[in-house]
Amino acid sequence: MKSNVLIIGAGGVAQVVAHKCAQNNRLLGDIHIASRTVAKCQAIVDSVRAKRSLQVDGVLEAHALDALDVEATSALIRKTGSRIVINVGASFVNMSVLSACIATGAAYIDTAIHEDPLKICETPPWYGNYEWRRREACEKAGMTAILGAGFDPGVVNAYAALARDEYFDRIDSIDIVDINAGSHGRWFATNFDPEINFREFTGQVWSWQNGEWTSNRMFEVKKVWDLPVVGESTSYLTGHDEIHSLSRNLDVPQIRFWMGFGERYITVFTVLKNLGLLSEQPVTTAEGQQVVPLKVVKAVLPDPSSLAPGYTGKTCIGDLVRGVKGGEEREVFIYNISDHEASYAEVGSQAISYTAGVPAAAAAILIATGAWDVKKMVNVEELPPRPFLALLDRMGLPTRIRDEHGDRPLALSTQP
Repeated sequence: MKSNVLIIGAGGVAQVVAHKCAQNNRLLGDIHIASRTVAKCQAIVDSVRAKRSLQVDGVLEAHALDALDVEATSALIRKTGSRIVINVGASFVNMSVLSACIATGAAYIDTAIHEDPLKICETPPWYGNYEWRRREACEKAGMTAILGAGFDPGVVNAYAALARDEYFDRIDSIDIVDINAGSHGRWFATNFDPEINFREFTGQVWSWQNGEWTSNRMFEVKKVWDLPVVGESTSYLTGHDEIHSLSRNLDVPQIRFWMGFGERYITVFTVLKNLGLLSEQPVTTAEGQQVVPLKVVKAVLPDPSSLAPGYTGKTCIGDLVRGVKGGEEREVFIYNISDHEASYAEVGSQAISYTAGVPAAAAAILIATGAWDVKKMVNVEELPPRPFLALLDRMGLPTRIRDEHGDRPLALSTQP
């Protein structure tokens, strides 16, 4: 029985998800795309058809939807017969969409943690503030909810699970490193929703160190990594979604996330923050208009999806894992390299969107085939990693590993 898929959101990630679902629609069935702006959804439909991404002829439709409206979302799920909902809209809608899935029994997939628009960097673990509180409801409804099924979070969680299962007897530390060595040619832009992007970095930076939550300021801790393909890359200790589930689900005392930033980004970010322009709290202008500074900044910056045509270079994202195997210390780097130009040529999006969207579509396929249809709420590290990584390899996100034996593709047919 075909699953039928409803994709919520119409940005660059949604475009990747739509193309990848279309490439597998023999299994997944009808594909529906919904957001507040139906024209953006229709543009994705047109892109899929223009690139002839549909594996077989089938339904591919655009819909207007306010995903904060639980009843309207539930009604659309029922109308379209969707058994899988892939939520790649703004993270503010996560709980509303999840509620609609619980009400209808549809499986739920997202790629980022829920956020309250009026709060930033809440008390860790972040999943405990919203999603995990709905675990019992998901299990009672007998529906599958897979949280954080993008790349980071998502694939990096699967890398951590693979390291735990196959490469170590004891893991002492996991450093997740995300480097975008590409160039979009704009003076300043963010690679995904500017509002979400800036919110990640304006509060405290939470990391898991010595078995407890540790707080730092953004750009306080700096490190240079020598990585495959992209070479020496400067990164900063940053708070991120996956730390908040890995710290609970893996017995590892040190889990940190590092993201690469250029000097221009840091300068612009610092000025905007010091001026109060990254605030999520409304202010009133001299003319009596109430505005949210962060939303104004978002409005004047380039739409991230517009960056794709001129993007060049590569990304490197992976887990550097240290621990003990067979009584000896070892270090393993499990990672992926993606290319902006290749991503654009295939699906019309840059590699940041590609690396987030392909895993979400892969998760939908694994639910449809039953491999990940667990009938409860889980984070990616709670699921078997090899079926996921093998599918990603076939869908355009191959995994590589660097250890004492050298640098090579991950052998997905046999265990190490």
